Amino acid sequence: MPFQHAVVWLDQTEAHVIHFTRDDADTEVIKTTSQHQKAGVVGNNRAEPDFGYMDEVIAAITDAKQILVVGPGMEKLAFMRHMAKSHAETADKVVSVETVDHPNDGQLLTYARKYFVKADLTH
Repeated sequence: MPFQHAVVWLDQTEAHVIHFTRDDADTEVIKTTSQHQKAGVVGNNRAEPDFGYMDEVIAAITDAKQILVVGPGMEKLAFMRHMAKSHAETADKVVSVETVDHPNDGQLLTYARKYFVKADLTH
């Protein structure tokens, strides 16, 4: 079944990708293979972006017609910069980037469905 909408919640360690319609949903969790450990980082305490991880997340959402990107910190912005630079056709499908703490998948799906209902009413 083709899904029109997708929501991606991500941080530096994992991404939760949910493709959904009003009545159905399919969830996938993608984990980074990066060996970054915050305690061992010297300097500005920032890890180098894991572009392989980002590319895997992007591949998971490429077929969606509209994408909502959410997350608790700065990773979603690094993800958007990478997507705009290397995957512009998918980046063009992103309707919004929002700050969302750490929901479970059910809460994330509810948030995304409400977002798209509200967005559809404004267009």
